[in-house]
Amino acid sequence: MDRDITQAVVFAGGLGKRLAPFTDYNPKPMYEIAGKPYIEYLIRQIRDFGIRDVIMLLGYLPEKIMDYLGDGSGFDLSIRYVVTPVEYDTQKRLLEAAPLLEKHFLMMYCDNYCPVDYDLLVNSFFDNDALIQISAYANKDGYTRSNLKIRDDGCVIVYDKKRQTEGLAGVDIGYAIMDRDVLKLTNDENANFEAVVYPQVVDKGRMYAAVTEHRYYSIGSFERINLTEEFFRDKKVVFLDRDGTLNVRPPKAHYVETPDEFIWIDGAREAIRKLNEAGWITVMVSNQPGIARGRLTERTLRAIHDKMQKDLAEIGARIDHVYYCPHNWDEGCDCRKPKPGMLYQAQKDLSVNLRESVLIGDDERDIEAGEAAGCKKCILVNEDNSLADAVEELLK
Repeated sequence: MDRDITQAVVFAGGLGKRLAPFTDYNPKPMYEIAGKPYIEYLIRQIRDFGIRDVIMLLGYLPEKIMDYLGDGSGFDLSIRYVVTPVEYDTQKRLLEAAPLLEKHFLMMYCDNYCPVDYDLLVNSFFDNDALIQISAYANKDGYTRSNLKIRDDGCVIVYDKKRQTEGLAGVDIGYAIMDRDVLKLTNDENANFEAVVYPQVVDKGRMYAAVTEHRYYSIGSFERINLTEEFFRDKKVVFLDRDGTLNVRPPKAHYVETPDEFIWIDGAREAIRKLNEAGWITVMVSNQPGIARGRLTERTLRAIHDKMQKDLAEIGARIDHVYYCPHNWDEGCDCRKPKPGMLYQAQKDLSVNLRESVLIGDDERDIEAGEAAGCKKCILVNEDNSLADAVEELLK
């Protein structure tokens, strides 16, 4: 079966009243974030998905978006526009575009941005024989109000637009692969498309979710815009393991238990300085089960890291952020590598894009964690390829 999905449909027609007074004179997608209208980030993401046919569903001040994006050739894709009255809700807007829709398409909204795993989304759609495959934020941190209940196999068993059902966990973030047959579930009302169609697809058992723990970013309200601006600032982030990557790894089942036992691997300090000088944000992510096993305290661990930072400062270097997992292997935490919990926590704290980040570590568990978080590159270091070697290659 051909799994290529080459068309995206983007809703960008609302009034955006929560962004007034900007939206008194401009459509919401034209709000500038880090030097560019927000809509440009979405268009570039769609292009990076490999999609070349975009249908924009416009309503409010459509000419401002049309004048900026044009026919899409400046972004290496084709953009067509379907303009409907401002008062149209999403169901009527989509139905107006029905003659242009392919059998399968990606549906997006202009509010949210998340570096979703598009290949996973598409493959899950076909593997699940879904009518609708959505992207969902796990929402473990209570970032927003959930509107989903999702089975372990990804099947959505509750979609609650009003977010009132007990036990909701996860929120639809607006990237959805659809079968055009969902239009058969619409009606003639001027109503919200999801409110009409999604519950019907849930009842059929054919709505699935690809869940991510990567935070999504929004221009839906001024409350979220500061985080969105921080996310889109140009950043280069490298995650670094500690033992075996920065310092000499102790024997198995032993730990660095005092500052004096933290011994640098040759060239590691200088490699970190090169990363600093090249503008990379350095984030250390380290399993420290010795705490759970009573071999060291968190106070001692801080002393070890203070020594690490002092050694770095002597040559004008630094680790910008430090994360560690204090749990034992059998405690079932989400932060112990190979699980990616520390990377996701750093992502939220620092508003970074994990899909543009790099991880360097000396253990397959490090690599597994980086891959699970979606890092762009994961580099395994060893005696033949030290941190210094990896950094030299990275900075070429």
